[in-house]
Amino acid sequence: MGFTIGGIREMRSGARRRHRGAAGTAVGEYTGLWGWAVTPGARAEAGSCSCGEPACPAPGAHPLDFAREVPAGTGLDRASDAWAETPGAAMLLPVGRAFDVLEVAEQVGRRALVRMERMGLPSGPVAVTPTGRAQFLVAPGAAAELPALLYRMGWDDAGLDLRAYGPGTHITAPPSDLGGLGPVRWLRPPLLDTAAAPPRARLLLGTLAYVCHRS
Repeated sequence: MGFTIGGIREMRSGARRRHRGAAGTAVGEYTGLWGWAVTPGARAEAGSCSCGEPACPAPGAHPLDFAREVPAGTGLDRASDAWAETPGAAMLLPVGRAFDVLEVAEQVGRRALVRMERMGLPSGPVAVTPTGRAQFLVAPGAAAELPALLYRMGWDDAGLDLRAYGPGTHITAPPSDLGGLGPVRWLRPPLLDTAAAPPRARLLLGTLAYVCHRS
């Protein structure tokens, strides 16, 4: 008795699933489900960066120059195969395409989320880093708009611990390690609606600025 074509496909598909690994699955989720590109990044071990540069300015927190980005929209199997070319790489998300990032201290972010929920304000995905920062994913353009938004809201001279990241930067994606300090985690994981259309910065900024100021 021979195998049917469908049976062969199932066997091959099962083999791919067994050898895919957690990292490949996570990359496929980012690219295929959330629609975000993923860039292979360096890792840091014992204070040294895997890029091999002794004076690396950002150990374990930058893209690998030689590695190919896995584009947004790549399906699970293709994403897993592509990621297998850079075993052990950190997952980095390019900022400025599907989202920009507003970053505050983790405790500020947690308090702000509670206020936003009470006020019925939208919040997109939020990540927390092992360095104690909360990263709010917002609609693209936030980094460029931030100075003007803070000025209009009266927070431009308040000395807030609030940063914005836009095009040309990357953030480390959960559950990858950040600079050898530990994994990045989701405080608010992405959902289909928030990943595809994160909220405008102006909807979150007033609350973030207020809690930053009070803290």
